[in-house]
Amino acid sequence: MKIIETPIPGLLIIEPRVFADERGYFFESFNETKFTEAGLNTGFVQDNESKSHRGVIRGLHYQLAPYAQAKLIRVVRGTVYDVAVDLRQGSPTFGEWFGIEVSASKKNQFYIPKGFAHGFSVLSEFAIFSYKCDEFYNPKADRGIRFDDPTLKIDWRFPLEDAVISVKDLALPFFAEAEMNFKF
Repeated sequence: MKIIETPIPGLLIIEPRVFADERGYFFESFNETKFTEAGLNTGFVQDNESKSHRGVIRGLHYQLAPYAQAKLIRVVRGTVYDVAVDLRQGSPTFGEWFGIEVSASKKNQFYIPKGFAHGFSVLSEFAIFSYKCDEFYNPKADRGIRFDDPTLKIDWRFPLEDAVISVKDLALPFFAEAEMNFKF
């Protein structure tokens, strides 16, 4: 397993070691010992999965502390463009975002620590998106930021007029008005 740092502290790209032959492939999608050795004490408690078609944008979502969630995401089928926005007050990258293409064919993963808003757009015909969380979902702590925030200027990798957005996500506040309580 290869763990790659991104320009934003705490965001990590995980590239598993894949064993492939004429039968197919095998890889460890999670290994607690290897994560702990890398300084990631996750304690995952919940797995989530969604299926979405091309053009769907989900997010940007997060939960306020003390219910904030670290996430380990991967794509079981298809390709997404995954984005995390640093919401940690005092961080040198506060308000910055990082995006990465995550796909079933690459088998790469994205680790997003607590204190980040998270979202993704579906680039393939459809995608099955799976992620682990280290805290349970708490509807009272559920918050978000609009996908089309003019200060963040996230490039979702397709024209926004073609995007399919939930009513809930369309009602989210912009970054400047979003409630956040994370410290770096």
